[in-house]
Amino acid sequence: MSVFTSVSAGQLAHWLGGYAVGRLVEFRGIPAGVQNSNFFVTTTLGRYVLTLFEAIPRGDLPYFLYLMAHLAHHGLPVPAPIANRDNEYLGTLSERPAALVRRLNGVSEMAPTADHCARVGAMLAGLHLAGQSYGRRLENARGAAWRADTGARVRAHLGADERALLDAELAFQATQGFETLPQGVIHADLFRDNVLWDGEHIGGVIDFYFAGNDALLFDVAVTVNDWCVGPDKQLDPSRTAALLDAYHAERPFTQAERQCWQAMLRAAALRFWLSRAEDLHLPKPGEMVQVKDPAEYAAILRLRVAATPPLPG
Repeated sequence: MSVFTSVSAGQLAHWLGGYAVGRLVEFRGIPAGVQNSNFFVTTTLGRYVLTLFEAIPRGDLPYFLYLMAHLAHHGLPVPAPIANRDNEYLGTLSERPAALVRRLNGVSEMAPTADHCARVGAMLAGLHLAGQSYGRRLENARGAAWRADTGARVRAHLGADERALLDAELAFQATQGFETLPQGVIHADLFRDNVLWDGEHIGGVIDFYFAGNDALLFDVAVTVNDWCVGPDKQLDPSRTAALLDAYHAERPFTQAERQCWQAMLRAAALRFWLSRAEDLHLPKPGEMVQVKDPAEYAAILRLRVAATPPLPG
């Protein structure tokens, strides 16, 4: 179970006294967390999700919490944070920064169809458009500088073929100028398990704790690399077209974005290859993270280098 910091019923009941959400009825840990401790919480007035932040600097957390509040205000299906009696979103529980958000309906769809991908594409475009009016700013923590630095640190732990792939990709990415593309708030981790489906509709988009400011196209590439791949990690043509066409209908791609599409898919694959390799080979002392197989995204990177379908428009 991915609950790294435990909470007792007594602790939680006392902590909830600082909120106007009623009294604690029950709570349980959520096993799907990767880097934070998460709990489903039911009170006499509603259902919520409690998150204890294990590694994110406390000073960065208001960016994420106020972003979720901003997007919820604009009608996006995101978990709106709950303010305590002092009108603060961020508190402290079990010596960890802690936040309470509304629990959304739905379950993840791990075998998406083209229709699912179209809805995700439209939703992502809406998120990007709503994010344009968000006033806070935080650079993407896994952006270009992080990728270059992390690549240099994990290189010694890779085999010869992977070192060659990494060296070539870092050299290629160093020639790219993504900062000239349309910029804004990105989710940066919109994988299948971070979208909840309530029937045919998106009931929720969760886990905004990798969000930041970067090229909007990077977010599209991260999403396509997960939602539109088959078992062989190739891009499925129908799902890819459905997601990109639906996005393009809401926020049309620019000519510069079309020219950078293959490079951006490669950058998105590189980001997750490197983060998984770092978790595997260079874990930080005391860090509590579920390690995923980096080879999956090394394979995706090789395929994106080989071929990429064009963007619409």
